[in-house]
Amino acid sequence: MHRIHTTISQAGHLIQILPPKEGGAERLQNCELPTALCNDDRKYSIIPSVECAPMNHQDDPLNLNQRINQPTAYSLQPIASIHPTAIIHPSAEIGQGTKIGPYCVIGAGVVLGDECTLHNHVTIEGPSHIGSKNTFYPYGSIGQQTQDLKYRGEPTFLEIGNNNCFREFVTVNRATAPHEKTVIGHHGNFLAYAHIAHDCIVGDHVIFSNNGTLAGHVIVEDYAVIGGLSAVHQFCRIGQYAIVGGYTKIVQDVPCFMIADGNPAVVRGINQVGLERHHFSVSEIRDLREAYKIIYRGSLNTTQAVDVLQQQYPDSRLIKKLLEFIVSSKRGIVR
Repeated sequence: MHRIHTTISQAGHLIQILPPKEGGAERLQNCELPTALCNDDRKYSIIPSVECAPMNHQDDPLNLNQRINQPTAYSLQPIASIHPTAIIHPSAEIGQGTKIGPYCVIGAGVVLGDECTLHNHVTIEGPSHIGSKNTFYPYGSIGQQTQDLKYRGEPTFLEIGNNNCFREFVTVNRATAPHEKTVIGHHGNFLAYAHIAHDCIVGDHVIFSNNGTLAGHVIVEDYAVIGGLSAVHQFCRIGQYAIVGGYTKIVQDVPCFMIADGNPAVVRGINQVGLERHHFSVSEIRDLREAYKIIYRGSLNTTQAVDVLQQQYPDSRLIKKLLEFIVSSKRGIVR
């Protein structure tokens, strides 16, 4: 279906209609919409349902309502809802069905996907590429430059997936090194005042409780949970399905499937409730419980524990993932 693109004024109103390549709508170009539509703060696309007959000389090109209401002419479809007080850089790209609330600021180089919602006073700076169906609550600051003192103004990036929720005052920074990027996956829930620093890589289905904070270059794997008022040291990793408890200080890697809590952090056990909720089998959870005992409750050091588990559980996919995480650790694991 052919779409006629439109432009919007600073007040968010449609002011121009570009004609299709064929057909007789040429005289609609550069014609303003009726006042009733111009008072609407949405951006529109004019979509012909069928081929339109050429306009004759008696047709009034400004009488769009008559033509729009004809089934063989054009139908009016909203592209984005933009409040008149929002400030949007001309280079920003706004997706279809996206809603931008009062006093939001969208900077240069921002690509905002379809059906996103920005409540009031949200700031998004670029270069940032944001997927569809993301929700940003008031006073979030997304895509600002890194706070790293090494930054010298080089182009760096932020990439956010789909279906994430960023609550009030969440901050996400772009990367530091030239052409590098901070990455957030899909279906994340970032509660108020959470902070994701430069060059972090955050996976899918994560939860950051209030004031959950990442330093630079941290990796958070899928389904991990960061507790409230917790902080993760730079270059640390949080494994998949791991939980960091509230008020916890993380200075080493938290292995997959484990619960780390305290200051200094200590691994307290496996995330059994989380694993059950995600439908891991009884035998898989039992194997992880035994692995926890060997690593954390026995007399073996980490290297010895890894060797024993490799021999005892050669076919367990979860034990394999756990051991791969431990062996690849550069900072050591939380004990």
